[in-house]
Amino acid sequence: MANIKSQEKRILRSERERLENRRYTASIKTYFRRLQSAVQAGDQERAAAEHRKLESLIDKAVKRGALHRNTGARKKARASHLRTGS
Repeated sequence: MANIKSQEKRILRSERERLENRRYTASIKTYFRRLQSAVQAGDQERAAAEHRKLESLIDKAVKRGALHRNTGARKKARASHLRTGS
């Protein structure tokens, strides 16, 4: 453990930030799975809703810094490709 007070605070802050980033990435994975199941079931309305929510979540994660912008763009492209089926 750190001996310096500011380093102890930095360790705690890093852990909080790590957990926040994990929440974003876990949610993105969950919504991607939901989108896949909606597409496989053939439910276009639900797939559209899941796709909107997924893209919004990806944009928020990129803005927050939880995801790199290229990673976010790649995930959005894959979701779009999955939804359109082409």
